[in-house]
Amino acid sequence: MASNDDVLGKAVDKTLLRRLVVYLRPYKWHVIGSLLMSIAAALLAALRPYLSKVAIDDHLMHGDYAGMLWLVAAILGVLLLQGILQYVLTWLMQYVGQETIHMVRLNLFERLQRLSLRFYDTNPIGRLVTRVTSDVEVLNEFFSSALVMIAANVFIIVCIVVMMFAMAVKLSLVTLIALPLLLWATSLFRRRVRTMYREIRTQLSRMNTFINENVTGVQTVKLFGQEQRTFDDFEPINKAYTVAQVKSVTYYAVFFPVVDLLSSLAVALILWFGGNEVLNGIADPGLADTIRGWFGASGSQPLTFGVLFAFIQFTEMFFRPIRDLSERYNILQNAMASSERIFELLDETSFSPEAVNPEPFGVTNGEIEFRNVNFSYDGVQPVVRDLSFRAQPGETVAIVGATGAGKTSIINILMRYYEFSAGSVEIDGRDIRTILTNDLRRDIALVMQDIFLFRGTILDNITLGSPGIGLEEARRAAETVGVARFIDSLPQGYDTPVQERGATLSVGQRQLLSFARALAHNPKILILDEATSSVDTETEVLIQSATERLLQGRTSIVVAHRLSTIQNADRILVMHHGELRESGTHEELLALNGIYSTLYHLQYKLQERLAGAHIGGPAHHRA
Repeated sequence: MASNDDVLGKAVDKTLLRRLVVYLRPYKWHVIGSLLMSIAAALLAALRPYLSKVAIDDHLMHGDYAGMLWLVAAILGVLLLQGILQYVLTWLMQYVGQETIHMVRLNLFERLQRLSLRFYDTNPIGRLVTRVTSDVEVLNEFFSSALVMIAANVFIIVCIVVMMFAMAVKLSLVTLIALPLLLWATSLFRRRVRTMYREIRTQLSRMNTFINENVTGVQTVKLFGQEQRTFDDFEPINKAYTVAQVKSVTYYAVFFPVVDLLSSLAVALILWFGGNEVLNGIADPGLADTIRGWFGASGSQPLTFGVLFAFIQFTEMFFRPIRDLSERYNILQNAMASSERIFELLDETSFSPEAVNPEPFGVTNGEIEFRNVNFSYDGVQPVVRDLSFRAQPGETVAIVGATGAGKTSIINILMRYYEFSAGSVEIDGRDIRTILTNDLRRDIALVMQDIFLFRGTILDNITLGSPGIGLEEARRAAETVGVARFIDSLPQGYDTPVQERGATLSVGQRQLLSFARALAHNPKILILDEATSSVDTETEVLIQSATERLLQGRTSIVVAHRLSTIQNADRILVMHHGELRESGTHEELLALNGIYSTLYHLQYKLQERLAGAHIGGPAHHRA
């Protein structure tokens, strides 16, 4: 998924708008009801100035205070009814907004779960988090306030203009003199804020990416004393986001007073022109009277004080929805920018293709076979070349080699984390590309060097919520790998809370829990990807003892740097620059005096030196 954070798309993309409206289909009656209520509220709003005109001209000016009270009661009733409609309208649209973004979040999260690891190799996590949180929240504003209220504001403006021209044509034209200036200011404001909104989204995405990366790697930052450097790097990113926000606030701070100024100018023009007509008894007919006058009819009355008062109210009501329309339109533009990125993620197809019409599959024997497999991460540089080997049912196959030899890539291919470009991979004689990924991985357990523990309890991290695994199964698995004593020593045992990524546990404890997790699922195939490379010698011995029992009756693939841990493997594959160079047992490979023999003797000599330095080093220096 290429980032388009810095690309300015269309102000209102009809294609994106149609896709957004699809999410409203389950709530179409809610939306229709909201539109009807907004129209009713607009009519009531336009009715109030007219009632004020009637109260002044027909009652107040004639001393009819009883009739005046009835008009005041009518105006209060209109205000009350308008308030009730506004309350229901606001609640209804907020409900629709929350329900729709709930569905959008679910769709996004479901897509993120399906996407391949290749996608995550090229997309920062912070940017993806921004999509699911901030960008989706922008859509909430669109669904809950912008969509219906744009239509409501347009209808309010139309109602006000119609009512004004129905009362007095010349005074209406005078009132609208400020409209061209308002439209120009609105257009300028809209363009500037649109650019600013895009800048804000871009800077927020950058900031989230930076924070996510540095909080995740905080241990490394502290280890190398990079706190100040990290702070210095964060400061300009944070500053850029702040500057973008301040600029957008500045545009609002300028635009709203301009609208108020133009509104005051319109009121001043009404008082000047209309006041002159009222004092001099000049007629200002409404649109109906004007049309009748074109045909020779007469009967226009002088402009009244009630009409003048109503126009002042109309003016205040006229400019408010125009200002709101500018803000709603900016929300709409912001929603277009966010929805563009959201739909780009929803349209992302970077995931392993599922088999078409697959037959149900379950691992029975556990036979694994690679035939002439080729693989590349970037499609250019080969990582695995023409690889062929077979793991018999119940056999333990170890894979060794220097860093970058392709060991972990073999695991990634077998688990279908990445797709290979040529050859075939079979389990029990079935090509893995014809198997659903869920069926494929159900009977395979993978224990990696970098263990990820989730927030929850010890039990949650062993069972991972699998319905067929309870406390007893988790306890048996923990006893088998030798971690049960540690768990029982905890105050809450298996209900002990685990912090994010298991921060309160040692590396060895996390590794043992990962072994218990794998065993609890009772896999037919067990894969250990350098699972003991980060543990101490005592824990390694404990794991080795448990592993020997685990491997019995299971097909196992063990990737290891420490050759001492795989000497008892049924077969050892030696990888070099993506190619299988040697294959055999430990003794057979030593007898070949090739790559494996060289690696083994280098490690043996290194261990001797380290042991000598540990035992004799300090005493030697003291002597």
